[in-house]
Amino acid sequence: MIAHPHAVLDVRPGPARSTLTAALDALAGAERTLDGWRVLAATATHDLVAARLAEAHLDATGILRQLGGDPPRPGSLWGVWAAQARHTGVEAASGPDGWTLTGTVPWCSGSDRCTDALVTAGERLFAVALDDPTVTAGADPWVGLGMAGAGTTTVRFDGTRAHPVGGPRDYLERPGFWHAAAGVAAVWFGGAVGVARPLRARIAEGRGDAHDAAHLGRVDAALGAAATMLREAAAAADADLDTVPTARRRALAVRATVETAVETALRSTGRATGPGPLAHDAAHARHVADLEVYVRQSHAERDFAALGTLAVEQPEVTL
Repeated sequence: MIAHPHAVLDVRPGPARSTLTAALDALAGAERTLDGWRVLAATATHDLVAARLAEAHLDATGILRQLGGDPPRPGSLWGVWAAQARHTGVEAASGPDGWTLTGTVPWCSGSDRCTDALVTAGERLFAVALDDPTVTAGADPWVGLGMAGAGTTTVRFDGTRAHPVGGPRDYLERPGFWHAAAGVAAVWFGGAVGVARPLRARIAEGRGDAHDAAHLGRVDAALGAAATMLREAAAAADADLDTVPTARRRALAVRATVETAVETALRSTGRATGPGPLAHDAAHARHVADLEVYVRQSHAERDFAALGTLAVEQPEVTL
């Protein structure tokens, strides 16, 4: 057993807990995709861990709605645990008493506080209540500084009762999978805005020179392009006109654009402000470390290769 229902928001004391609570409350009232992404981005400007956990909960809520599952109950926190690695994997078995899961899943963020999770096993997706005594978190410690507060570990299931959500491959073969992938980039975007704040403050307070202003201009242009892409993707998601290929292409383009903005914000802020913020501002140093780890959820050149393949299979980009 790795969590207790309805106690999730009391696991981490202090600002991170209240930030996550506020984000979940705001997401509950978000009617449009852009509204939800704005909540994630605003949260990520100062707390990437809370934003990352809220993003997974938002994703789970959308999956359950789209695939006919029961909506998350008030006070719960859901994870979406679908990562794979060597020597890991989950098998699902159907018996007279229903489905059970056995195996391990790596990279389970929120394993120390989620009440429920959506877990992939083969081609199916299952909902699991994490207060089941057959669910245990692994002993693999997170030794890095970035995203250390996300409670990410390997989780083991040992004959755990589970409820199927949708049919085989329904989780992957829907535009919503790619809409959620773009939603992750909304968190990256907010993180980049937060990273650049020491540079913005330097210029606003008259402490910067023309070179510093040029760095901020580069960041502002990159963030503007990223924001435009995110708004366009959110509008497309709400219009419900996407096919899987068009949604995938858009999501990969959004993630690439936002990743570029993240890299620009990290590099330009560091080059303009020097070591001071990293050495003397604990919140900024932690934020930089968190963002550098979280943006690596991108698949880098593999995503660009996939985008290039899609680009020649679909119409050229036009204005």
